[in-house]
Amino acid sequence: MVDKPVGQKLAVGLAFGSSAAVMVLELVSLRLVAPYIGLTLETNTAVIGVALAAIATGAAMGGRFADVVPPHRTLGPLFLLSGALVMLVLPVVRWTGESLQGADASNLVFLVLAITLFAPASLLAAVTPMVTKLRLATLEQTGTVVGRLSAFATVGGIVGTVLTGFVFVATVPISAIVLTLGAALVVVGAVLTLLLRGVRDAVKPVVLAVIGATLTLVAPRPCEVETAYHCARVVADPARDGGRTLYLDRLRHSYVDLNDPTYLEFEYIKSFAAAINGSRPEGQPVSALHIGAGGLTMARYLTATRPGSRHQVYEIDPSVVELDKRELGVRTGPDLNITVKDGRLGIRDEATDSRDVVLMDAFSGVSVPWHLTTREVVADVRRVLRPDGIYLINVIDYGPAKFAKAELRTVQAEFPYVALIARADEFAGTGGGNFVVLASDRPIAVPAIADKLGPDMQIRDQLASFAGDAPVLTDDYAPVDQLLTPYGS
Repeated sequence: MVDKPVGQKLAVGLAFGSSAAVMVLELVSLRLVAPYIGLTLETNTAVIGVALAAIATGAAMGGRFADVVPPHRTLGPLFLLSGALVMLVLPVVRWTGESLQGADASNLVFLVLAITLFAPASLLAAVTPMVTKLRLATLEQTGTVVGRLSAFATVGGIVGTVLTGFVFVATVPISAIVLTLGAALVVVGAVLTLLLRGVRDAVKPVVLAVIGATLTLVAPRPCEVETAYHCARVVADPARDGGRTLYLDRLRHSYVDLNDPTYLEFEYIKSFAAAINGSRPEGQPVSALHIGAGGLTMARYLTATRPGSRHQVYEIDPSVVELDKRELGVRTGPDLNITVKDGRLGIRDEATDSRDVVLMDAFSGVSVPWHLTTREVVADVRRVLRPDGIYLINVIDYGPAKFAKAELRTVQAEFPYVALIARADEFAGTGGGNFVVLASDRPIAVPAIADKLGPDMQIRDQLASFAGDAPVLTDDYAPVDQLLTPYGS
């Protein structure tokens, strides 16, 4: 029988800590790839799949090698090498992402992440079977030992998940999380190696960890602010004094001119303005509800062109609001109230018949969050709107536009009058970009809105052939990400 250099408390701590580290690494990896390949259900699923594959591989290989190599000689190097590899995840992913721009780079960036995530996660997953072997003194104790260590490993995974999601990502930069995690693993590994094997065996992994830490510190930083939901930054427009673009992850989400709030850069924002100005007398103040803050372009525009307008904004990400205030000159007050809250909950809190305009411009990656697309939320928006109010939705879709068509059908299920603003190639299914859905309880002033649209934009209210047999999205069925991707075509 092999001697037991690992006591019960230490065994529990190693199983707990290694599992927690895997979950921290998994969640951080999701944040690392978002600026380069977006953050969709498929991205989440793929990263989780890689992590689970690594856990399964590590558990199997750890159990196998525990029967071949004395585990007390393996534990230290496992932690040391996993820590060193964790240090390399961030610089490798970021340098790959920054050097490979464009849609074709997404698969390669994810492949690089998969490899860099799989290796350290597999090593960490091998720890529990190793310490289990060391704690087995007799066959009579097998169930108790295996059950106890498996339970603590699971608890470690839960704790790592909760702390990362609720504390780490919300309070410190991703680079700091990676460096701290890698350093903690290296320290644990170095101590175990020194105690169980000696100084010489600890040198090479420590050197690799130092190299990884150095690369992490000098790796590209695609974010000005790493929020709980986004990689955010504001970029000045060299061609326009006062022009600022707000990037969330890889996408341009808003453009504002600090010197001229009436200047609108994005075509869909111009379509928003055309829909409002074609539906209501110009200069008349409006009571507007905004779901998603972005750079608050429309709030600025409506305040400037319709003095006396009042705005309620619901934005789930407090760091985006702070960035707006710090760099985009946003000032809240009686006419502009910003509440940090999920948009669905915000709509629910609004009084019936209280708003002239509701603007849905909230995104997670390239898609509207699914719970803001369903028939149930559309019905709640209709409740909030006054009888002559209008509902505007910004939808991004491409090619067959299956999501845009589904959202159109969903809105049609609740509102009697619905129109769609898009380019001719988007209506034809040969292009892609922003579609603006317009809905109201009163007939839509199509000719008046058309007169105010850009030269390349069209508005249509005869949409049966375009929408076809697309599904109506509900709280029970809303496959938004799948409709947006090639899997939905």
